[in-house]
Amino acid sequence: MKHQIELRHLKYFLAVAEELHFRKAAEKLFISQPGLSRQIKQMEDELGVTLFERHNRRVVLTKVGEYLKEEFTNQLNTLSHTLENAKLFETGKKGALKIGYVGSAMQDVIPNLLLKFEKNNSDILFNLKEIDNQKQIKDLLSFDLDIGFVRLERVPRNLEIKSILKENFCLVLPKNHKTNQENYKNLGEFKNESFILFDAKYSASYYEKVMQIFDDCGFTPLVSHNTIHSSSIFKLVENGFGVSIVPKSLAKKRGYKIKFIELDKIQQKTTLSVIWNQKNGNPILNDVLRLL
Repeated sequence: MKHQIELRHLKYFLAVAEELHFRKAAEKLFISQPGLSRQIKQMEDELGVTLFERHNRRVVLTKVGEYLKEEFTNQLNTLSHTLENAKLFETGKKGALKIGYVGSAMQDVIPNLLLKFEKNNSDILFNLKEIDNQKQIKDLLSFDLDIGFVRLERVPRNLEIKSILKENFCLVLPKNHKTNQENYKNLGEFKNESFILFDAKYSASYYEKVMQIFDDCGFTPLVSHNTIHSSSIFKLVENGFGVSIVPKSLAKKRGYKIKFIELDKIQQKTTLSVIWNQKNGNPILNDVLRLL
């Protein structure tokens, strides 16, 4: 007997595909395990395919299952976005754009972009989140973000990347540090200082570029703290826990007793890029990309 595939079948399939365990998936869905197994079997019979291979207590996705997991995830996310936009239309908004960004993008790039865009698009809802680079990639692939601003060299195949700002690095020092822009010679002066740096998980390529700065200066830094937030770096520097190196755009942050020395004589630069998912059908995304 054939059974028509419904939206619930897709949700049941994705739950098992994520958990790779029927009991855990059933608990997540608040249904019985035998009931879940029947629904998956109905779906396999209707499609004429095998979605899972069952080996004793192990559950493994087949190649068809892996393909459908990715496709159904994308399509359900697209459907979710469509329904969200429908709710926005009801409130008088034309749509929404979910933006992820690393902290330095909020100094100039994003405010300027929003100001320009909103001149002719005042009825768009912008949802902004400060998120590290890797989380942005994950959220763009799952359509939880529409566009991201990152410091990365490469991104996964389904994402597009375009550089929008290349800038110098800056040395960050406590306000009362004896070194300033006038008497600064080179980074070698700080080989005995503790450094507070962005964690490698913030961006492996960014971290490697900072390490190249130290390599060119002939020393390995004494790293006392790692963090993914510039505010944490500035607070630690302010309180004498060490010095740091950050993108120049962060030198515009105010409210801390710190100073910056632009490292304009070194070859390393840092790049801020915009990334997005090729399969994202949000029409507002295309408008923003054209403006960028």
